[in-house]
Amino acid sequence: MIPITPAAPAGDDELEVSLYAKQAKIYPRAVSGWFARWRWIMVWVTQLVFYGGPWLNWNARQALLFDLDTRVFYVFGLVLQPQDFIWLAALLIIAALALFFFTAVAGRLWCGYACPQSVYTEIYLWIERHFEGDRQARMRLDAAPWSLNKIWRKAGKQTCWIAIGLYTGFTFVGYFTPIHHLAAELASLSFTPWEWFWVLFYGFATYGNAGYMREQVCKYMCPYARFQSALIDADSMVIAYDPGRGDPRGSRPRKVDPKTRGLGDCIDCTLCVQVCPTGIDIRNGLQNECIGCAACIDVCDDVMGKMGYAPGLIRYSTENGVAQGLTRAQMLRRTLRPRVLIYGALLALLGAGFVVTLSQRAPFKLDIVKDRGTLAREVEGGAIENVYVLHIANSTEQRQQYRIAVSGLPGLRIASASDLAVDAVGLASLPVRVVLPPEVAQAHAGRANPVLFEVTSGASGQARTVQQASTFFVPH
Repeated sequence: MIPITPAAPAGDDELEVSLYAKQAKIYPRAVSGWFARWRWIMVWVTQLVFYGGPWLNWNARQALLFDLDTRVFYVFGLVLQPQDFIWLAALLIIAALALFFFTAVAGRLWCGYACPQSVYTEIYLWIERHFEGDRQARMRLDAAPWSLNKIWRKAGKQTCWIAIGLYTGFTFVGYFTPIHHLAAELASLSFTPWEWFWVLFYGFATYGNAGYMREQVCKYMCPYARFQSALIDADSMVIAYDPGRGDPRGSRPRKVDPKTRGLGDCIDCTLCVQVCPTGIDIRNGLQNECIGCAACIDVCDDVMGKMGYAPGLIRYSTENGVAQGLTRAQMLRRTLRPRVLIYGALLALLGAGFVVTLSQRAPFKLDIVKDRGTLAREVEGGAIENVYVLHIANSTEQRQQYRIAVSGLPGLRIASASDLAVDAVGLASLPVRVVLPPEVAQAHAGRANPVLFEVTSGASGQARTVQQASTFFVPH
């Protein structure tokens, strides 16, 4: 705060002026309706997935486990190792394209229904209403002096908030440390330092963001609010107020025809502002603070019903739909426009490619490193020998036996062990000596000749083979 002393006549008291406006607390009003029910359905779905995920078992292990110590990710039947992280990058790209696609079609659906910030804010608000009441009751309680009634209500709310935050942090860490082991550590409070840090950090982030920061995260911290305007256009379905029908605004008795008073359908009750979790007035047009939760639609439709007016004064519509009075069918036809088609095509292609390549992923990885110290050497009988080191990563959960073969030149053979056993989800290396007969070597002298290694795993009928090319050098 910078104190400013304005010019004033002698004898007047100095005035202190703050250049910073205090953040007014928002007290969202409870609302019921079709969209509110869908928000709660998404709360249940997302939290059942999040809280229940670490407790699922698969093949006598945790079904979802991102084990950073061993650098192995378990996703149900998939076992992903560091060399498989290309699929993680592809998944992130697909998620970004999906966000672009759905935003271009229907605005901030993710923010309104599935974003963790919105979901946990909804949960924390429900707890706050349970202890302190709805909007007016909470405002009165905050303004009232401290009393036993206020203390127990605030303490009960805080206890539940902290408990949910800590359990959320515990569950989050349970995706990276086996959760049954983590639960045993919790019983004796023997977490490792990193486990303590992440449980408390994630728990505090949940508590602070959903309990206190709420709309400020959406307004000032989330980058999505800033670039969403580049993803939508005049034909994107967004939450919109119809000024042609609603204005001029004004209160009136229920049985009075608004046209006789020169009024629109909006009775200026401001309930649409009171239910908004970010505190905006949707009647001023779409704003970047709008998270698309549709609470204003539910409450406005309820008011219109009580007044005997048609619903939809605030509704999902498009800018062109409101301005030109388009029907829903006309607006839906405009959905298939270039940006939506491009996003959709890219999303479909990448999604299909992701599924196909993941389903055809080999159960093991092969990497061949040629001995750089000695490119080639002559051995007994004049034969030429090259030495390679084969690294095999087993991506299955069973111990595997691998058979190694080489081809590409007549008479080429492996003169060392050609079998290797690798433990489940393990990595092993095998030095391999490859020998070329002298009579063949003479015809290929002075060249690096292409050869092909084949590594086969599994029994006959279920064998999988991975091939990798290399070179066999024959000196002069």
